[in-house]
Amino acid sequence: MWWDERPVGSLPKDKKSTPQLQANGVPSENAEAGTVKPGKGGSSKDAKAAKKAERASQRGKAAAPTQPDPDDPLREQYGDTPLVQSRTQSGKKYYNISELSPELSGQTVLLRGRVHNVRGKGKSSFMVLRQPSGTVQVVLFVDDKTVSKGMVKYVSGIPKESIVDVSGEVHVPQEPIQGCSCSQVELKALGVKCVSRAAPLPFDLSDASRKEEDLQREDAQFVTVTQDTRLENRWIDLRTPVNQAIFRIQSAVCQLFREALLAEGFQEIHTPKLIAGASEGGAAVFRLDYMGREGCLAQSPQFYKQMAICSDMSRVFELGPVFRAEKSFTHRHLCEFTGLDLEMTINEHYNEVLDVLDRLFVYMFNGMKSRCAADLAAIQQQFPVEPLKYLPKTLRLPFEEGMRLLQEAGFEPDPLGDLTTELERNLGKIVREKYDTDFYILYRYPLAVRPFYTMPDPEDARYSNSFDVFIRGEEIISGAQRVHDAALLTERAKVHEIPLESIQSYINAFKYGAPPHGGFGVGLERVVMLFCGLDNIRKTSLFPRDPKRLTP
Repeated sequence: MWWDERPVGSLPKDKKSTPQLQANGVPSENAEAGTVKPGKGGSSKDAKAAKKAERASQRGKAAAPTQPDPDDPLREQYGDTPLVQSRTQSGKKYYNISELSPELSGQTVLLRGRVHNVRGKGKSSFMVLRQPSGTVQVVLFVDDKTVSKGMVKYVSGIPKESIVDVSGEVHVPQEPIQGCSCSQVELKALGVKCVSRAAPLPFDLSDASRKEEDLQREDAQFVTVTQDTRLENRWIDLRTPVNQAIFRIQSAVCQLFREALLAEGFQEIHTPKLIAGASEGGAAVFRLDYMGREGCLAQSPQFYKQMAICSDMSRVFELGPVFRAEKSFTHRHLCEFTGLDLEMTINEHYNEVLDVLDRLFVYMFNGMKSRCAADLAAIQQQFPVEPLKYLPKTLRLPFEEGMRLLQEAGFEPDPLGDLTTELERNLGKIVREKYDTDFYILYRYPLAVRPFYTMPDPEDARYSNSFDVFIRGEEIISGAQRVHDAALLTERAKVHEIPLESIQSYINAFKYGAPPHGGFGVGLERVVMLFCGLDNIRKTSLFPRDPKRLTP
């Protein structure tokens, strides 16, 4: 990981007297963000007191000037820029750190990035400049020609996370720069302009980027950044390497989902999120006033993707928001998430849906492994976990077989009830040991635990033509063959005590010839969480919404 705490690297031999910069070796200035874990022979109280004293000492130092000394002959080379308001367009080329290479040695380049770290001492200053594409070291040595004492002092005082423009000459160091992703080159600064100064940070990004195993060491005295602190300052938390990686992977999942389904002859649709009645039944809906009458936010696109099937759109999919007013505080539930949904006509059997599902997810998993290898490695650096195991042909188990496996292992599941979270996890362990896979399909669920629009099993009315899909022992997908007969759909709605007037337009769609069909829905955040082996779905939601969180 390019945010580790190794030394930044050796200095050029012509600057032997200048100290090395530690990329992240400076003590955190934000112990309030969490708790300091004491090491052996010390106490949390002593550690906190030491950090407070250090912060007080730092605050007592004179603040660096925000503008250059008017008597400095190099004053035009540094300072805070005026507010960028689209006044002019210079045509200058701004480089990305990923573009820097030894082939550019001796050339002057211009970069914009964040001050990841900076340290000045005497006549020198070192800065690590960060972009989403990586980090590069910027060096300043007073020589009265290109760098003045005032410039070094100014740069040394720029707060971390500030946005700066750096003009510098590309230089190939004697040894690779440790701790920076751009290790083969560094920049000799010719000018530094601060575009946007950062206020004091609520936590240090190096603290938020530490490995779990480092935080758990007995001798560790690191600041632990709590989940609440992270989420309350999410725009900062999202800057860490692991979060950058998570959301690039999330983007890739959406792209892979679209690619696979478009190749299978599906078309993308966009369904309403303001609806008249609960799309999944039950009370877990966000109700609202809609022009003087009651409405609610859609719990899924279920009704409308089925209506699209009735409109002769034979294969449809959607990526869109889903709202669930569930007062659940678990690691895998959110009140708003992104749904990946599809619906398709079938000719004879809902196995046709499972065949598409199988090909889809194997394609997505293979794609994530190949396209997101660097991002997966970045996540592994902070949250190490064994890679997901899956089969080229996805395992399918009848629900009854799953119950038998649990019973043989000493558990007592309800044979006609739903699986609890504990039973899901234990069944996942059993399946992994027996079949060597973390990804499998459990089908033919009891009818009583499925939505009203699920087609009953033709051989045993206690069961249904439905399925769930699991990753690492947790459910990610629910799907089924749908009831496409208006009379049977009305009967099933009554059994579930759903007011018919609230879904009458939905039922009407099946009165004029409806093809047999089925489909499923999956939560994007849950797929990313479980594929990456993360422990909380809030890590894979850009700005999570749960029962207690509506901001930021």
